[in-house]
Amino acid sequence: SNSQSKELLTGLHASALAIDPTGKYIVCANAGSDTISVIDTTKDIVIETIWTKLSPAELFGASPNGVCFSPDGKYLYVANGTQNAIAVIEFKPSRGSKLLGLIPVGWYPATVVFDKVHNKICVANIKALPENPTRIGSEDAPKANPNAAGFNSRQYCGSVSVLSMPGRKELSSMSTAVYRNYFANRIQESSLPPRTNISAKPVPERIGEPSLIKHVVYIIKENRTYDQIMGDMPEGNGAPELCVFGENVTPNHHKLAREFVLLDNTYCCGILSADGHQWSTTAFSTDYVEKSFGSWPRSYPDGMGENEVDALAYAPSGFIWDNAIRHGVSIYNFGEFAIPDCRWNIPNQKRPPTWKDFWEEFLYQHGKVIIGSKPGIKSIEPFTPTNYVGWSMDVPDVWRARFITNQINKWDSNGSMPQFVIICLPNDHTSGTSPGLPTPAAYVADNDLALGQIVEAFSHSKFWKEMAIFVIEDDPQNGFDHVSGYRTVAFVISPWAKRKTVVSTRYNTTSILRTIEQILGLPPMNQFDAAAIPMSDCFSDTPDFSPYTHLPNKVPLDQLNPEPKQISSPVLRKDAIISSRLNFKQVDACPETTLNKIIWNATKGPDKPFPIWAVSMQTLKDND
Repeated sequence: SNSQSKELLTGLHASALAIDPTGKYIVCANAGSDTISVIDTTKDIVIETIWTKLSPAELFGASPNGVCFSPDGKYLYVANGTQNAIAVIEFKPSRGSKLLGLIPVGWYPATVVFDKVHNKICVANIKALPENPTRIGSEDAPKANPNAAGFNSRQYCGSVSVLSMPGRKELSSMSTAVYRNYFANRIQESSLPPRTNISAKPVPERIGEPSLIKHVVYIIKENRTYDQIMGDMPEGNGAPELCVFGENVTPNHHKLAREFVLLDNTYCCGILSADGHQWSTTAFSTDYVEKSFGSWPRSYPDGMGENEVDALAYAPSGFIWDNAIRHGVSIYNFGEFAIPDCRWNIPNQKRPPTWKDFWEEFLYQHGKVIIGSKPGIKSIEPFTPTNYVGWSMDVPDVWRARFITNQINKWDSNGSMPQFVIICLPNDHTSGTSPGLPTPAAYVADNDLALGQIVEAFSHSKFWKEMAIFVIEDDPQNGFDHVSGYRTVAFVISPWAKRKTVVSTRYNTTSILRTIEQILGLPPMNQFDAAAIPMSDCFSDTPDFSPYTHLPNKVPLDQLNPEPKQISSPVLRKDAIISSRLNFKQVDACPETTLNKIIWNATKGPDKPFPIWAVSMQTLKDND
């Protein structure tokens, strides 16, 4: 009758079904619970829950999202997406099914079927490395790096793994390989109990051991690669020819890297804001997010707009602030996962306020506009000021810096500062060459000055001696970089940070989150931050309490893009017209390669060839 007869409760994010050969059982893969629900079709009840990881006590992080039976029904094969593995389960619903082991496959297995004809297990992996990754040093690439191999964050293709059912001995060795691949040893080490009588260190060796740092500031910026900002620094592994916002635009980024730690081997986990803000705040990307890249049909879940708040995108293991709240760590959030609410404060205005109006508010504080936001996540609401805004390209970052500085002064006066502070500082995203908006260089200079001012304010506060500031981009915006499109700009700033040091240890977004947890005594949220390496190489046991003094901007912050009719270059005129049609009101709502080409032309000039080698040809075609 096509009508619903009954509703059964399974685990979180039920994502795949399979029926056994007898027709008596249906199994449901629950990507958000790391489990399989077994349903008895004769009674329409859930009779068993099977874990697809070693034990229920393990941290969240298997993401079972595909399932099939062996032809005889004795075994279940489950695609554990975030473990890059197939879980082999002995299926005995009446006596207790059990996990036998794990088979390594490709990047995020999503579908598994059994080929009866060839007696093979076939797995569709939704991600894979390209067959022929772009070579830096090819005829299209810079000659300065003839031996390096680059990989752009959008050079994706799927893959298929075809395998035979291994014997028990072979399955054991395969399981060992899977555990090694997802760093199970590090995950186990993350749960070691704190030792007694241990001296305090900046980054304790074990969670719960004392730290010399009591206050952590976490600044999340928007969308740059390492080479785009720091490529002109001879101290690090950079490609100057790819640097579009060098020291002439970002003096504070460069000064911070020289005074503290230059990180030239740190990577974003996300590739765009929808997953970038998830990775930056949860150390995870859910099955729903991983399967939405084709068109984002339900939402674009970066948490920065009315239609960008989506519970399906959030890791069941929670956000970093949930972790802090649960463990009694005080927090404060400047704009992350907050929906902008910026409007006129005077009646009868027929047009919406523009960047110029908010710039004048910054200059004169006349109160003609309201700058604000509302938290997009209930749990962060009590800790988020609604008169601050995170994402809004109309509001200058220097306005944000002044707001934050005023709050720091209040904390100084009160003698109390939250242990964990999160800051959304987004304007290095830019708005291309949209007429009437700041030039790309002006936007990034605004972001640079604001970052310098914020660090200066914190470093002159009474809390500086026990503080660490971490900075990273949420994603690299499909940008160009001679090492990897994922490589990004990141900072560790603290009296306890090493000074004038290049650190080339490989880190990523989860490394920062793990280090924050290690300092604040917070347990890992899931298998990804548990497996991450704390950034101990960036710290010293000998402090240098010297404060930071920001450098003034070298590019006028009110340097605006001209109207197309004022532009003589046909290329730049076309870029201005295209920019005016792009959606910069929402995060990442415009084609990123298109924006990168516009930024390249605006900063390098229209006669300088765009580094095509850094972007897959299909991406170029899709964006043209």
